[in-house]
Amino acid sequence: MSSLYERLGGEKAVNAAVELFYRNVLADGRLARFFEDVDMDQQIAKQRSFLTMVFGGPNNYTGLDMRNGHKKLVEKGLNDSHVDAVIENLDRTLRQLGVGENEVKEVSALANSVRDDVLNR
Repeated sequence: MSSLYERLGGEKAVNAAVELFYRNVLADGRLARFFEDVDMDQQIAKQRSFLTMVFGGPNNYTGLDMRNGHKKLVEKGLNDSHVDAVIENLDRTLRQLGVGENEVKEVSALANSVRDDVLNR
């Protein structure tokens, strides 16, 4: 069976999804404040590399783990409602790009599986 990375369309598809995802997130009043002091080019590059690894593509991710990567955001008030909003934006992004419903659900489940780490609990 092919990896989720391949089923999503590989590098080109992941890159397009990350770009659109952050446009959606930055337009979302529930989430935008968490990115006020973030270098978005660097954030997009990190996220591309991270999602490529998580989806079963080449592993070139060198960033922090989920707990350490989100610690400052938890200190800023990141909670379950924000994680829900991120997953909502991720689902919408994938649907906007024509990703099949099975893959959307699989990505959602992956995102939800790290909720406790992201929220540092």
